[in-house]
Amino acid sequence: MSIYAENFAGHGYTKTRIKTYTIAGSSSILMLCLLLFAFWLGYKKYGCKKKSKEMARIESILQKNGTIHPKRYAYAQVKRMTRSFAEKLGQGGFGAVYRGSFSDGRQIAVKMLKDYKTDGEDFINEVASISRTSHVNVVTLIGFCLEGSKRALIYDYMPNGSLEQYAFKDNSKGKIILGSEKLFDIAVGIARGLEYLHRGCNTRIVHFDIKPHNILLDQDFCPKISDFGLAKLCLNKESAISIGGARGTIGYIAPEVYSKQFGAVSSKSDVYSYGMMVLEMVGARDKNISANSESSSQYFPQWIYENLDEYCVSASEINGEITETVRKMIVVGLWCIQLSATDRPTMTRVVEMLEGSTSVLELPPKVLFS
Repeated sequence: MSIYAENFAGHGYTKTRIKTYTIAGSSSILMLCLLLFAFWLGYKKYGCKKKSKEMARIESILQKNGTIHPKRYAYAQVKRMTRSFAEKLGQGGFGAVYRGSFSDGRQIAVKMLKDYKTDGEDFINEVASISRTSHVNVVTLIGFCLEGSKRALIYDYMPNGSLEQYAFKDNSKGKIILGSEKLFDIAVGIARGLEYLHRGCNTRIVHFDIKPHNILLDQDFCPKISDFGLAKLCLNKESAISIGGARGTIGYIAPEVYSKQFGAVSSKSDVYSYGMMVLEMVGARDKNISANSESSSQYFPQWIYENLDEYCVSASEINGEITETVRKMIVVGLWCIQLSATDRPTMTRVVEMLEGSTSVLELPPKVLFS
């Protein structure tokens, strides 16, 4: 065979091999695409079936509480109320809040929950818990929307936003800084609201996410406890509460909520969160305190315990406010954050301490939170 013939044969063999590889590669890609498509169809079918079950479960719960839950609105109505969600008031892990109004001019806040973020649990919790409440220091749920994947909760609009915007210098964003007297009034209002949730409702409610961001302020700076997405409904005679896992916000979560070794979860878990919030309100994250090398190197409750008189006098001199008001809030806050839940006061006792005389308030034992 000539060299030309050999080259031609080799070239033909190479072309055949390339053709074979091309067909094999194309077949593999096609097969992979078909598998992915089949997987997508299966996932979509499973997802739709799962969502249908979730919707049926939510609808069932709403029907059982038919005489309790507030008015239901269509999604088209919600869009009209908010002018197609034109003004956003805030954004959180749950979704976004928009400003809106009813046809009569009444201002509202519409919270749009993220699609199926927690299997509808946050939506159910919010509707089921707030629908059972009626108190000046708890937000009022006006209505809701449940239409396909769209879920909305409708509240009265709070013109002064959340406590977080006013209580702390770093978050004030040009707004006024509330003085100790006003912060004290707000602390008392929150305490009364929590006392109502723990004892005043037909069904006891533990909030599990008390923090400044979830305290809304109306036009008169009257505090309203909001965001019941993590709330737990309990029988009145229950003391311990069963929860599926840790819930709340870091920095405010009671020890027993994230570890069983600290004891049983109960309404005292809200007391702990309240105490941490009150300590923040009187300067726990104040820039003047943070700049102090001694205080910044210590757990703040420990530092404030050891320097209580000094801090109260300092706060009074700097802000020209009443020392005893600051002292009362600090002492109550320290009692509320005791490591053992049994050593914490109930919210009823907290209200009594806040409204009583400062002279009879004693500091808790130092060892319990060192």
